[in-house]
Amino acid sequence: MLSLCLYFHVHQPYRIKRYRVFDVGTDHEYFNDGSETDLNNERVLRKVAMKSYIPANETLLYLLYNHPEFRFAFSFSGVFLSQLEKQFPDVLQSFQDLVKTGRVELLADTYHHSLAFFHSIPEFERQVRQHRWIVSRLFGQTPTVFRNTELSYNNSLAKWAEKNGYMGIMAEGWDPILGWRSPNFVYHPKDCKNIRLLLKNYRLSDDVAFRFGQRSWAGWPMTAPKYVQWINAHHGNGQTVNLFMDYETFGEHQWEDTGIFHFLAELPREFLKHPDNSFKTPTETICDYEPVGEIDVPQTLTWADTERDLSAWTGNNIQQAALREIYALEKDILATKDLRLIEDWRRLQTSDHFYYMCTKYFSDGDVHKYFNPYDTPYDAYIAFMNALYDIKLRVQNKLIHTNVPLSAQSPVPTI
Repeated sequence: MLSLCLYFHVHQPYRIKRYRVFDVGTDHEYFNDGSETDLNNERVLRKVAMKSYIPANETLLYLLYNHPEFRFAFSFSGVFLSQLEKQFPDVLQSFQDLVKTGRVELLADTYHHSLAFFHSIPEFERQVRQHRWIVSRLFGQTPTVFRNTELSYNNSLAKWAEKNGYMGIMAEGWDPILGWRSPNFVYHPKDCKNIRLLLKNYRLSDDVAFRFGQRSWAGWPMTAPKYVQWINAHHGNGQTVNLFMDYETFGEHQWEDTGIFHFLAELPREFLKHPDNSFKTPTETICDYEPVGEIDVPQTLTWADTERDLSAWTGNNIQQAALREIYALEKDILATKDLRLIEDWRRLQTSDHFYYMCTKYFSDGDVHKYFNPYDTPYDAYIAFMNALYDIKLRVQNKLIHTNVPLSAQSPVPTI
């Protein structure tokens, strides 16, 4: 037997507009850009919805109705869901229609798509609770499998997830971590008893997410029969092939003219031709297979870049400074009890802001430039720090008027 475990991550941030130093103290709308640029969040979301979410959702709904065995999982960021609910309720409804079939699992995550676990566990836990609340309210599900921002993972996170009652957690199936072992089995994290670890098969996942439309790739053109052949090669040496990828793969990262939607529509039929193949959600995978061993990840692992670490978000001085500054505000921000101010602060924690500051221009440089809506990483840093300075002024004014003393904050150390 060999099963396919699919999960799609869906996220769009509140990008910071070109917030100038002259705006500090006068303009508290950091995320509303009325221009026709990629800093206009509503414009970007509409474009991606038309190119990706709507046609992909229509394809998946067709597959769910025509293949009773087909199932998969979504991971939504809370900031994505909040934008849909406010601006594109019809797109939100199309996701809800998929979940209503009863064969789509929703994963736990951080609401603000942040790296809070590595800077403030109390704040991280608040964002996880906020995410659980919106998923329950919009979809009627309580997630049982945890997926952290950017698939970031280490032993400490696994212990936290087990302590908080999650059945499973996800990570990158990276060769230096696995050694001779295969990602196509269920494992348990080091020093954990009950929680299970699902590892992404990054080669097969990236064949779709990154290489699908590359004419220079030896595997081009990709077809469903060819791809299923590659999956079936793991019969006898695996329990589950875990395909984890951004949902924007379909239509945005891989445009419609590459044939990506046709590929998606044909995949279940081709895969189910083998009598020993099946689809399983992450929870079903965890329940149906016993772990075959232990995985030890003492250092943080992510699914980004050739290093598979946090360097895409923390690798240079401006990123590190921005992270120190944002989390140093935690105590004073919460002391204000100002819900709008706290929400603005949390939106600034979204990992995309720090990704836009990345200055890696070597093997991964083109990726960082392609996804950066700013002209340079330094423009991203300037906009972020100006907005953060305005937040500091708002905090000071709020606490002074409420007679709450300002704390002497120091940067929260990285865990």
